[in-house]
Amino acid sequence: MALFRRSAPKPTAAAGSRRSAQDLRLGETGTICCLEDPEMALKLLEMGCIPGVQVRLSGRAPLGDPLMLVLGDQEYTLSVRASEAATIMLKD
Repeated sequence: MALFRRSAPKPTAAAGSRRSAQDLRLGETGTICCLEDPEMALKLLEMGCIPGVQVRLSGRAPLGDPLMLVLGDQEYTLSVRASEAATIMLKD
């Protein structure tokens, strides 16, 4: 399993179905599959954004940034910028 991708994905029919944590709607959940940005990956891993962990969007600031994510079964709440959430890729 790749932890992060080094380049942008080539456009395919399945590429449109890829989504990030930034694309979640309030209350919606997803499972982390990989982290796109290698420089941001270490920071996100240290904060608990590990591939295979389920995330739920529990809130969004009035102007859309930052986002409040709940990670895993232990209800760990994490606040991230929208640009950081866009690098957290989710499984279908």
